[in-house]
Amino acid sequence: MSDALNRRGFLGLAGGLGLAVVAGCGSGGASGSVAGPKAGGRLRAVFAGGGAKEVLDPHVQSLFVDIARHKAIYEKLVELGPDLKPLPRLAEKWEPDAQAATWRFTLRDATFHDGKQLTSEDVLYSLARIADPNTPERVAQSSLAALDLKRCKAIGKRTVELVLTAPNAEFPALLAGIGTQIVRDGFKDPAKPVGTGAFKFVSFEAGRSLVANRYDDYWDGAAKIEELQILSADAEARANALQGGQAEYANEMTATFARTAEAGKTVKIVAAKGSTTQAFVMKVDQPPFDNPDVRMAFKLLADRQRLVDVVLAGRGVVGNDLFGKGFQYYPADLPQRERNVDEAKALLKKAGLLNKEVEIFTSDASAGFVEAATLFAEQVGEAGVKLKVTTGSAQTYAKDLLTKGAIGSHRSGAMPIPQYVTDRLLSKSPFNVTHWRRPAFDAAFAAAQVQTDEAARAAKYGELQKTLRDQGGILAWGHPDFLVAVSAKVQGVQAVPPNTLDSGRFDKVWLA
Repeated sequence: MSDALNRRGFLGLAGGLGLAVVAGCGSGGASGSVAGPKAGGRLRAVFAGGGAKEVLDPHVQSLFVDIARHKAIYEKLVELGPDLKPLPRLAEKWEPDAQAATWRFTLRDATFHDGKQLTSEDVLYSLARIADPNTPERVAQSSLAALDLKRCKAIGKRTVELVLTAPNAEFPALLAGIGTQIVRDGFKDPAKPVGTGAFKFVSFEAGRSLVANRYDDYWDGAAKIEELQILSADAEARANALQGGQAEYANEMTATFARTAEAGKTVKIVAAKGSTTQAFVMKVDQPPFDNPDVRMAFKLLADRQRLVDVVLAGRGVVGNDLFGKGFQYYPADLPQRERNVDEAKALLKKAGLLNKEVEIFTSDASAGFVEAATLFAEQVGEAGVKLKVTTGSAQTYAKDLLTKGAIGSHRSGAMPIPQYVTDRLLSKSPFNVTHWRRPAFDAAFAAAQVQTDEAARAAKYGELQKTLRDQGGILAWGHPDFLVAVSAKVQGVQAVPPNTLDSGRFDKVWLA
């Protein structure tokens, strides 16, 4: 057992927690075809931790570990399928009016863990709680800002009418975003979570562990495992825990670990191909990146294939300075941007940046960040600019990046492209790390969302993304495979993009 585990306090959680192995297993999942799924046992899933920043409040989340814990206990009206299109969850169906401005959602017959039936009032309360202006840390406020809560109403116990201030054909997908879970009407204390999810809360300690037990009356069928533990640890500790038998599932693993694990027989890698985004983000309102020539020069200096080959060990595809390659609405017809050092030098000379130093802000908050920044510094150096790598706190990096560093490391899991724009690229977006604030862009995006014809909407989104690729502050160099590692005993884990229904989901997983 490694020192890394001791340093993170992992042994105090995992030590002595024996796995109850059930004889027999079933088809699918991580390790092929065997007999049928069996119930029972404890599953320990380990995620990158956030220390004291981890939360139980389902409306305040940004870390995968928080999202997984909330998914176990709570649910959303809508989730995203592997194709990034909305799927019914607590809402079994929905219907818009002709303008896509008023939507009626019919709720499932579901119960909270205390036996209370899910009703329209729970939905209305949850949305009002998310929108509360006195709690700006609730992450879905921006994406759901178009809700006109005063006009939203219950149409009976199981139908709710949601009215928007402006039409939006993408509204169901917005309800699938992070931080949109449904809580009970009157929910006040996040430390005492009661949801409709597949697992009931037992205990929680920030930076360490959530323990939850199977909810037998779950509407989608009781989970196979009896107990779920979602644990926090750094990348080294996650690898050691899985290989040492102290965990059965490890999230967001490195390509280096995957290569090593695949040589053995005790760990399986489940890979969602090219489903995330790695980028460098430049703040377009801060020197030197307030100059569009400098932004373009840096984009031209990126040797994307080498970054993919070295940082991702080839487990990914090159990026084209846009989020969501291969997702719905991605403009695949745009030519791939290629490296051009001579053109970049000319732009940098014009901007007066040759032989100057620029600081790049990064951290080990995500696998490959520091390595990519270091390699990119070498590539930029070929044009006569020194890129100084500065590392920040992994635990606070997502928040720090909003204000620190003129250029920094960025990653994003899977989400619909319109939601990525809503969350990160509008003037009032809460996670606008590039400080891209263009009223004309905001207006054009709003006009696109009004289009109920999908082809017309896609065309407008394509135009906006071309503008972002050429003028924006995102240097998307690669789209890594999203790598999950599981014990060979684990069945039912799906190779799906993060932030989709079956990612970090444990009610359909079983132990062989």
